[in-house]
Amino acid sequence: MPQFAYSFQGFDPAVHVRASAREVNISPKAGREISETIRGLLLPKAIELLESVQKKEMPIAFRRHKLKVGHRSELVGFPTGSYPVKPARAFLEVLKNLQANVEFKGLDPDRIKIIHAAALAGRVIKDFVPRAMGRSSPNFHVLVHIEVVGKEK
Repeated sequence: MPQFAYSFQGFDPAVHVRASAREVNISPKAGREISETIRGLLLPKAIELLESVQKKEMPIAFRRHKLKVGHRSELVGFPTGSYPVKPARAFLEVLKNLQANVEFKGLDPDRIKIIHAAALAGRVIKDFVPRAMGRSSPNFHVLVHIEVVGKEK
């Protein structure tokens, strides 16, 4: 069993709370954009945002991976965006886990600010699609590690 470490440096158990999900089968690009969106938000606001993304009511702005992504009129300040439902579900599970960790430590969940959110590339699942003439094409899946760290403000 591998031992995973967090990329967040300077963790103090007295003030920080963290949660993670390892090797989740989601899009690394969408995971990166979601982590950029929820970083700096309060925990209830981030949970509410991801629930609205799952219902396709509010899109996530795609800032870095924006080529061939449609424009969304609901976004303010950045035109391109999407509704990454499957990554939003994975991040929502991690945020619910973070909320449970906050309550276990005796902190107030409404005052937790997300100070670190990351979607890091994990291992690659190699797959091949058979083609004509005995050839094949690679169809690799990159798994993603999700990390979220919160601090009471």
